[in-house]
Amino acid sequence: MKKQLTLAYFLKYFSVRCLQLLLLLLPLRSVFAQSRVNDIPFTIPAVHAWQGDTGSYIIPAHVKILLSSKDQQALQPYVTIFKNDLAEKYPGLPVKVEVSENPVPQKGDILFTVTTDTAQGPEAYRMVIDNSIRISGQPKGCFWATRTILQLLEQSQQHSIPRGNITDFPRWPVRGFVLDVGRKFFSMAFLREYVKFMSYYKMSDFHIHLNDAAFKQFFHNNWDSTYSAFRLESSTYPSLTAKDGHYTKAEFIALQQLADSFCVKIIPEIDVPAHSLAFTKVFPEIGSSKYGKDHLDLYNPKTYEVIDNVFKEYLQGPNPVFRGDEVHIGTDEYSKAESEQFRSFMNHYIDLVQQYGKKVRLWGSLTNNKGNTQVRTKGVTMNLWYNGYADPKEMLQLGYDVISTPDGWLYIVPAAGYYYDYLNTKNLYNKWTPAVIGDQVFDETNPQIKGGSFAVWNDHAGNGITEKDVHDRVFPAMQVLAEKMWTGKEQRLSYDTFSRHATAIGEGPGLNIRGKLNTDSLLPLSASSADKNNQLVFHHAAAGKYKGRQAVHLEASDSYVKTNTIGIGYDYTVSFYVWPEKNNKPDAVLFSSQDAVVKLKQQTSGRLGFSRENYHYSFNYTIPENKWTHLVIIGNNKGTSLYANGVLVEKMEGRVQQFPESKSKIAIVQTLFFPLQYIGGAGNSFKGYISDLKIYNKTLSEKTVTTL
Repeated sequence: MKKQLTLAYFLKYFSVRCLQLLLLLLPLRSVFAQSRVNDIPFTIPAVHAWQGDTGSYIIPAHVKILLSSKDQQALQPYVTIFKNDLAEKYPGLPVKVEVSENPVPQKGDILFTVTTDTAQGPEAYRMVIDNSIRISGQPKGCFWATRTILQLLEQSQQHSIPRGNITDFPRWPVRGFVLDVGRKFFSMAFLREYVKFMSYYKMSDFHIHLNDAAFKQFFHNNWDSTYSAFRLESSTYPSLTAKDGHYTKAEFIALQQLADSFCVKIIPEIDVPAHSLAFTKVFPEIGSSKYGKDHLDLYNPKTYEVIDNVFKEYLQGPNPVFRGDEVHIGTDEYSKAESEQFRSFMNHYIDLVQQYGKKVRLWGSLTNNKGNTQVRTKGVTMNLWYNGYADPKEMLQLGYDVISTPDGWLYIVPAAGYYYDYLNTKNLYNKWTPAVIGDQVFDETNPQIKGGSFAVWNDHAGNGITEKDVHDRVFPAMQVLAEKMWTGKEQRLSYDTFSRHATAIGEGPGLNIRGKLNTDSLLPLSASSADKNNQLVFHHAAAGKYKGRQAVHLEASDSYVKTNTIGIGYDYTVSFYVWPEKNNKPDAVLFSSQDAVVKLKQQTSGRLGFSRENYHYSFNYTIPENKWTHLVIIGNNKGTSLYANGVLVEKMEGRVQQFPESKSKIAIVQTLFFPLQYIGGAGNSFKGYISDLKIYNKTLSEKTVTTL
């Protein structure tokens, strides 16, 4: 009995003492948590070096950006962009730039200082983050530091950045993306957005492929009807300028100026002597009778006269159209039977471009087109895309600087069935760097390897691919390749961990090219809620109780309700009820935006349909008049589906166009970036009622659709 009492007493005493000790340790635990050194924060690309501190820098109620007067000229353009970006991210936040002789940062301030340290190159920067942020580097490095800050803020719910010291610089100067605008037109607005998007990921080169031709087998094997385009305004040869979409000289100059301010270099490419159908359609006499009209005749003096004049138009004068220090001259995939003349052609245009003080980029085919003519190497950089055309080891031995652009790793050809529709980002993350060129691997420190570039080639012209579809393919690739081209093989995270964190980083301030909405939403369709929330603007439209439902009535051809959302991208579900009145005209608009139009009656078909980028599609369904119909439209990157009153009407996906003459076929893409900017439209709005418009950030199952 005594033993049992003693044990009970001991257990009671021990429990009390443990509780007392725990209470004593709790404050220490809190202190320890507060003093925990910050882990390296996630950014794309990852910073080179991090020394963690404790706590966080928090964006203050009033932000001051400090510059010294001696640095103002060099940094003012970049600081202005940063100021605007902060204002875009935090509407209403006061952001002020202060210039003084010797600025001293106070709590919350952000100080920029230009240094003369060039050890890690012009893109390096250092950043000290404590109760203020202090950035030093050359001007371009200081700008990249602002992209790091913005990415850190994007991931923070508390508008904070972990304290610590960053030292950062890229392993390669060329971190590029090639866009074929020759076979598919991309609007200038899209290109300008892409400059900002690329800059957000510290990508340095935007290579714009300005001319090309489609494949003859998709145009009845007839060169005259085969699609081709040259995308720049030409005053020398006005008929050369593409009629279905081109850039004026002023627009292209402004694009380069914008790119300069975002530390992105525009590389314009005029592709000759193959891929040149746009030129031979204007001047048939310079087309090759031996190799096809998409090839220039390399022996005809008129060829050189025309192409010289084309290049000169954009290179000469006090304010040339091509403003940067590099121009791409194409030169690829010409018959090796003409190797010597092809090599002479290359030298001619290397000399011509360099005459205007520019460096030259080219594709080159010197392994395929062997010959005795020595092609210039000084001031020439070669995109290495296929080792059978230009063997990397051989090109390096010849003395070329090179850009790793291997087709088997980095070529996107949308919906073509070859190369990649979407790049294998996991394989790229784990195995590729710019030092990997095809099946050859080089030392990452090789100074002749200037970096890498991935590409989108729109080989299948007319296949229905849109700007939004291309961006859907580019976005995941841009995230991974920005990482690989900046850091090389030094990955700290697994691919799965990288991908998980990457979902928190978007396209940059003010951009939503993918059309991602934060939450599922029901647009408020009552006039009172519109006035209260300032979300909707009614024009010749009214909200109220109509036909037994709370709805919007569009009563005239110019009726619309303007929302605060441009549209929604893949994957999505849009649900609504519609009551069309009688006698709506062809092309009557249900929903519209700058990207697409959904129509009650597509053209003269009388059926529900949609149009985007001059492609027009109709569902096999006519909406009945003078009654409510419940419609659900589901969209993903493969196609678009329609449900009417809970029943699947049609799934637009997998369509193929056949070409019997050549036994060829291409996929026809029927995707829809759903327009939400306007219910109705300013031009040809449908007349009737819309109710219960619901937007979902996912593709709902058929079972769920039937319950909406």
